[in-house]
Amino acid sequence: MATLSCQFHLAIHRLPCNARIRPSFSCSVQPSQSNIKVVINGAAKEIGRAAVIAVTKARGMEVAGAVDSYCVGEDIGKVCDMEEPLEIPVMNDLTMVLGSISQSKETGVVVDFTKPSAVYDNVKQATAFGLRSVVYVPRITVDTISALSAFCEKASMGCLVAPTLSIGSILLQQAAISASFHYNNVEIVESRAHGTDLPSPDAIQIANNLSNLGQLYNREDLSTDVSARGQVLGEDGVRVHSMVLPGLPSSTTVYFSGPGEVYTIKHDITDVQCLMPGLLLAIRKVARLKVTDCIAEYTLCLSSSILFRTLQK
Repeated sequence: MATLSCQFHLAIHRLPCNARIRPSFSCSVQPSQSNIKVVINGAAKEIGRAAVIAVTKARGMEVAGAVDSYCVGEDIGKVCDMEEPLEIPVMNDLTMVLGSISQSKETGVVVDFTKPSAVYDNVKQATAFGLRSVVYVPRITVDTISALSAFCEKASMGCLVAPTLSIGSILLQQAAISASFHYNNVEIVESRAHGTDLPSPDAIQIANNLSNLGQLYNREDLSTDVSARGQVLGEDGVRVHSMVLPGLPSSTTVYFSGPGEVYTIKHDITDVQCLMPGLLLAIRKVARLKVTDCIAEYTLCLSSSILFRTLQK
């Protein structure tokens, strides 16, 4: 697609007194900016399929590759139940996909939905081919993030690691941080349909955000060892209770209390679609990073230190 730009020129010449001044127009056709080429690593997963659809519908970007160990050889459009095929087969070789994308001069971004043990090598491969990375892998370790930071600094290439992609989760965490300065008692209650990885990364993130703020919570029962009182995360007395029942939505509630009042913040996730606006923003953010940018924190343009850790030198 090309964009049409028009320039207005007011030309004044020496004319007779009764002559009229007529403006002149000149138009030129200029090529529009190219789309961001997006490779989805983990494309056959539920979140990967949602990402393929979201990127396809988004302005300024397009799906350029799909990588997964499942549905190999199938058209990713059909895997995602799209009305028309994308003519992009699912491949299980990331290097081959990156090689084909790197031939173009357009900006490329790899979205990684794989597993913690594979993240470092995947980012390393993407960087070798000149592509930036967006990583959304729960339970990624601090050691992996440190290794990525050192590698990206040395390679002068950006990588964006997202603890969460949910805008609602970010708003909840921001509200919890603001409330923590006004209340001395806080507990986190979460519900999940399945009992894996508990406490959840969201609950751990909230507890970490509330820690080290100079506040000691729940002083009355700080030292209790009753199991029913939940798990204490950190040294500041933040307790987490995890409820697991089939059919429950993924929900996180933070309760604060003070003399005569209870302040409650709640966030429910009912579908993986809630992560797509954050993902698209992450892709656009990392694509705009420059080599001269410093290591910084990004969070959906809302605040620092909660959502995105941008590794860039």
